[in-house]
Amino acid sequence: MTQSPTLIGQSLPRVGLDAKVAGSADYTADLKRAGMLYGRILRSPHPHARIVRIDTSRALALAGVHAVVTYEDVVPDVRIDADLAPLDRTLRFVGDEVAVVAAESESVAEDALALIEVEYEVLAPVFDSHDALAQDAPKLHISGNLVGGSVLDVMRGNTDTGLAGAARVFEGRFHTQMHGPVGMETRAALAEWDGDNLTVWKTSRAVHAVDRNTLARVLGVAPEKVRVICTTMGGGFGNKDEGRLASLTALAARKAGRPVRIEYSRVEEFIAGRNRQESDIDLRIGVAADGSPVAIDMQATMNAGAYVASGMGVTRRIGQGALYLYTCENARFRGTTVYTNRPAGGSFRGLGAPLGHFALEVTIDQIAHALGVDPMDYRLAHHVTLVGQPGQRTTPLGELVPDQPVEGGVPFSSNGLRECILQGAQAIGWRARRQANGGASGDVVRGIGMALGNYKGGGNVNSSAEVTVAPDGRVRVAVGIVDVGQGSETILATIVAETLGAPVANIEMILADTATTPPAHTTAGSTTTMTSGNAVKQAAEDALRQMREVSAGAGDFSSMAAGLTGEVTGAASLTSGSTEAVINSFAAHFAEVEVDKLTGRIRVLRYVAAHDSGRIINPRMAENQVSGGVLQFLGIAMREELLIDKHSGVTLNPGFLEHKSTSIVDFPAIEVLFCGEPDPLGPFGAKALGEPPVVPVFAAISNAFANATGVWLHEVPFTPARVLAALKAGGAS
Repeated sequence: MTQSPTLIGQSLPRVGLDAKVAGSADYTADLKRAGMLYGRILRSPHPHARIVRIDTSRALALAGVHAVVTYEDVVPDVRIDADLAPLDRTLRFVGDEVAVVAAESESVAEDALALIEVEYEVLAPVFDSHDALAQDAPKLHISGNLVGGSVLDVMRGNTDTGLAGAARVFEGRFHTQMHGPVGMETRAALAEWDGDNLTVWKTSRAVHAVDRNTLARVLGVAPEKVRVICTTMGGGFGNKDEGRLASLTALAARKAGRPVRIEYSRVEEFIAGRNRQESDIDLRIGVAADGSPVAIDMQATMNAGAYVASGMGVTRRIGQGALYLYTCENARFRGTTVYTNRPAGGSFRGLGAPLGHFALEVTIDQIAHALGVDPMDYRLAHHVTLVGQPGQRTTPLGELVPDQPVEGGVPFSSNGLRECILQGAQAIGWRARRQANGGASGDVVRGIGMALGNYKGGGNVNSSAEVTVAPDGRVRVAVGIVDVGQGSETILATIVAETLGAPVANIEMILADTATTPPAHTTAGSTTTMTSGNAVKQAAEDALRQMREVSAGAGDFSSMAAGLTGEVTGAASLTSGSTEAVINSFAAHFAEVEVDKLTGRIRVLRYVAAHDSGRIINPRMAENQVSGGVLQFLGIAMREELLIDKHSGVTLNPGFLEHKSTSIVDFPAIEVLFCGEPDPLGPFGAKALGEPPVVPVFAAISNAFANATGVWLHEVPFTPARVLAALKAGGAS
């Protein structure tokens, strides 16, 4: 028999924290191999150009240079992604990769870059989405500038009919900026060949699902000859496996015949790392005479930059809230993803959900104001409930329901959104302290605002796990996901320990190595707890079953382990999700701000974040996830933006001196609440938490600003200049 549940809900120490604090953890950039060379990348000075001629002879003649890789070394038509070759004659943004040098030192490699002679045919660039879609716009790719060749269009019911029959229609246009993830660790990769066997160490979130298969394809080797390892990740935030870095490092190592490591500089990380793309969103919401939403119609245009990576997924997730956060029989989302000559976009925490929720939740606030209803009461009356959306199920019975649904007729596995609203409102004193919008007087005014959010919960992805128990009670857990900084290693170890009834100290976690772990999903989309969490739980249950067979079901974990004659290994492989329910997490955020109407400065005075993520496995780590996500996006809401010169295509602020990022003194401590019930489909009742905290932040600040001033902000970031312009346009003094 196992112990009674005692580990779930405890704030156990984080696995691996000691090594990080002591500085002994090995990040990719810390690794060295015998005979290792250092790689540097030559980057395009033009936003759009074609290589006419490239001469590497002078670089190769420099002492200490062992290899130079250009597009001529790449197999024609091989692709990393559909639109991304390992190297290309056509260059599509300032900073695009032209060539790679491998040398005895970084300084020699840098000197060699200056000796590469490149003749460019400069082509006309295009930087804005609207311009890129014009008929006479220069084409970045053969297929044109419309990614995928068509607009994404998903709908429930009929929004045209719903809007036509609405008592009132509210509409608005919203804009969000391009910005960088700003992980403290810049990306790095180290490649080493042993004959035709390749090992790559890299910053990654997908050693199995992406890296191994991509490298095998690009290099023309069998996947089983490629090993990919991520040792320790210094902040993932979604995008470190996107781009060319691993492929270029492996190509350079093969050509040089020695191991090669390439590490991005901070400038390179800002320019050539994948950013969050700029978006423009148009939203119309029709309401009935009683104020209930009858139609929600959102259109978004995403500026993907030069290469799309996960851009289509980013665009799709913009519509998540519009399609599903409020009970409404007619909902439609249309998303357009556009190539431009900007640095390439990609994944970043929350993908498009914070952008779409910004538009949705500001408009909901405006509706409540126009109807003379408290915005909290409006949300309590109309937010989606446990029963899901009205309408008919379209997913065939017996098939997994999408975790980004459109259809109606499918309930949620759990939904604690109402509890989030009520508890968050009580914590910030909503009823007692909130005034009418714009009711404050003076040059410095205060206001309170709120916003809701929902987020996908990790369905429809695959994971495998193995749990091995030794007679001395030691437990090895092999699972192929990457802990990208969110603490999944600790959570999975806790789940296994709880299942077995074993001490957490006995658990050894083996992660993110294609040679020693079974296949697993990308660490993305807040999937790990629901998917790999269930996989390790099932594998541990399998191991426990074998232990009970040996001991005839008698004794606790230690005695059963001691009775083993050898190791037992439990295994599990699953596709997460449900055939009967939608798995989502929910949140309600509340902010109090102070606005100086003379300077345009917004100060955040309080922030309360109430979350339904099912049963919380480790409260301290969960609180850190929420507060970290909110603080990260408060910085993006207030100031963080990558700026592009629209004549030269140069990134103007690729460094911490020019790109002002959040520091610990900028915002107050975040007050975190956990609400709702355990989810019946999650391991021990848990569900997604990694990305939900970032979703409502933009809207919560805009709505608090409106409560203080009577004016809503529609463009992120909320810089003093934009604040003053909004106040002027809104008629505020």
